[in-house]
Amino acid sequence: MRKIILLTFLWAFTHVAFSQSFNRYKFEAPWSVSASLGPTQYFGELYSLWKYNEGIQPDFNANIAARYTMGTRIKARAEFSYYKISGQDPPADPRSNRPPRNLHFRAQNWEASLIGEYHLKPVKLYNITRHLFNLYAFAGIGVSSNDPKTQLRGEWVSLRPYQLENNPYEKFIMVFPTGLGMKYKINVYMDMIVEMNYRWTLTDYMDDISAYNVKEFYLDLVNDYGVNGNGTNPDRLRLAIRNPDFVKENGEPDIDKILRNNGRVRRGSGLTEKFDGYLGFNIGLEIYLSPDIWDNWIFRDRIYEKRFRWW
Repeated sequence: MRKIILLTFLWAFTHVAFSQSFNRYKFEAPWSVSASLGPTQYFGELYSLWKYNEGIQPDFNANIAARYTMGTRIKARAEFSYYKISGQDPPADPRSNRPPRNLHFRAQNWEASLIGEYHLKPVKLYNITRHLFNLYAFAGIGVSSNDPKTQLRGEWVSLRPYQLENNPYEKFIMVFPTGLGMKYKINVYMDMIVEMNYRWTLTDYMDDISAYNVKEFYLDLVNDYGVNGNGTNPDRLRLAIRNPDFVKENGEPDIDKILRNNGRVRRGSGLTEKFDGYLGFNIGLEIYLSPDIWDNWIFRDRIYEKRFRWW
């Protein structure tokens, strides 16, 4: 009889202790924050992975985001990103006939976007019952700065103010993030996130290049260059035409050759894709803002001390 009473007491004690331990994490945390980083690959007039064999020419990006659980499988996300993109002719596949242009650019831009995530498994759960793995897809809309630069006389200069193709474009552009992701539950309060995303845009000027050649506006460039580079804006021609076949030994544009060729100097790539974009691959952490995250995760109350803990 005493054994039965003892076993019953032990079972009850264990059950209560387990229930208390479980209930300590039995809460919903609709808000979370995340940070991630990874490589970024630009696509446009100075790079084409799909059409030619040009390898990978990655830059990088970093972002922070806040998420809110809106439904059983849906989260809303506000994201702020910094990303760098670049392109240049030297690594171009010879079949593309692009290396003779001798063009290059780089850009360091900022992006703010609103994104919706749809998860394969439910996300409106208690933290303790969150799934170990969860796949999701996402899409959204955002705005990005657009400031391509190139080197001129050893200094990086912004290309947008020069309007090299007589076609002004905006400093800020619309972007449309889309992609796939995966979350892995590290502990009650934190997930690891892995994402692959592509940013679609409505501009062909992330690299400052759109026209196939300069025949539509070469006379304006020549007039701005003037006689021996003494015109009102000679750098426009210096930046627009860098093909060695149309540049003198001293580095100045060869006006006679440009005029005799009627401006048929290659500038763009003739790609079928109308707009530029960029691909990203990110790895990061998502932290759930639960009511007890400070006491139960960062610092757990002890009798004599507070000790840092990860679980």
